[in-house]
Amino acid sequence: MTLLRTIVMRLLTTAITLFGVAVIVFVVIRVVPGNPIAMMLPPGATDADIARLEAQYGFDKSIFDQFVIWFGGVLQGDFGTSISLRQPVSSLVLNRLPATLELSFVALVLAVMMGGALALVGTRFRDGKTEGAVDVTAGMALSIPDFLWGLVLILLFGVLWPVFHISGRVSPSLDIDFHTNFYLFEAIARMRFDVIGDLAAHMFMPALALAIPLAAIISQLLKQSLKETMHLDYVTLARTKGYGENHVILREALPNAILPTLTLVGVQCTFLIGGTVIIERLFSYEGLGNMAIDAVINRDLPLIQGIVILFALLFTLVNLAVDMLYVVLNPRLRHA
Repeated sequence: MTLLRTIVMRLLTTAITLFGVAVIVFVVIRVVPGNPIAMMLPPGATDADIARLEAQYGFDKSIFDQFVIWFGGVLQGDFGTSISLRQPVSSLVLNRLPATLELSFVALVLAVMMGGALALVGTRFRDGKTEGAVDVTAGMALSIPDFLWGLVLILLFGVLWPVFHISGRVSPSLDIDFHTNFYLFEAIARMRFDVIGDLAAHMFMPALALAIPLAAIISQLLKQSLKETMHLDYVTLARTKGYGENHVILREALPNAILPTLTLVGVQCTFLIGGTVIIERLFSYEGLGNMAIDAVINRDLPLIQGIVILFALLFTLVNLAVDMLYVVLNPRLRHA
């Protein structure tokens, strides 16, 4: 009952948060100078042409009336029509969402692998030069933002040593007749190794650029948690039983030290998804972030609103999932 009550309260909080985001975004993008309708028309358009399109998209009404109409459509799954692309916003956003989710997932896996490895090495050889080297490596990785890592990776593996693709999501020459836009997951399910290899060649550099700063944060927090756990009584008892240091770290200390890191990964995962906006643009990756920049440039208000609402929904769902997982993994909270 406690877990169910927690889920219900978080869902209510999520609904309130999304409504607040919708109100703020809707108002802010309309008070910013610039007329999106004027960008759609040729230079010789008359005032009558502008008025006709404003009436078509509802811009001739007050902001309150526009919001009521738009939000009523959102509750029915209708986010409006894109001004620049002349297509339903919901279909445009959902077509691009899988690419961004796959990129974020691969980046998260890389970050956990690299950060976890650094933390384990730093803990195993703590209080020595190896731990110092781990700290320096993590500091360097964290001090450089992800888009600069992207530029470095493009220079190294796209120009000087061209082993990976520097733009796009998949090669046009490939025959992809998948049922969904989750190309990577569906290719793995169908064992299409040619598609998997091509997707990996396109995805590796943007995913690595996103993963490096997060890996540094994971390594530092997990290493600190492991070092604190290594002084607890049950770890000392495991040593007295004759277990080796590797066994003590992996089997005794790690399961308890990983809980604080799990919370951090959940929080940072939202920043990881947000970071895809710049990285997708840098690598011309066909995801939601790249579309968001195009929407801002074109002042495509319905598309901007749909993308922001979807990002907000992803952030809240990720935080909810992490909170629930933390309760499940922590017996003290589960039986509270």
